[in-house]
Amino acid sequence: MTVEFAVALPVVAVVVAAGIAGVVVVDRQGRLQSAAASAARAFGRGDETGGRSVLDRAAAGSVRIERAAGIVCVRATRSAGSGPFVGIAVEGRACAVDEQAAGGPP
Repeated sequence: MTVEFAVALPVVAVVVAAGIAGVVVVDRQGRLQSAAASAARAFGRGDETGGRSVLDRAAAGSVRIERAAGIVCVRATRSAGSGPFVGIAVEGRACAVDEQAAGGPP
């Protein structure tokens, strides 16, 4: 093994690890976005238990639900991960028709 290879190998390992960690963060954000959309639809139907259940499974740390003008919006946030990503927050936002305010489905 040459000295150049011995020096370059740890750098390559760090770059690969950072790339994998980035993919994990993006995956968590996508899952949180999907959970927020499902929860917004559930809250819009009046299914509070189902909406909370979806957000609990996504491990949403902070949840804000807003209802206005026949629309229910959900904003969920959580930590992006552990280690160097503990200080980064990911967020999912979604809105759906509030069927309760609109008088229910036809």
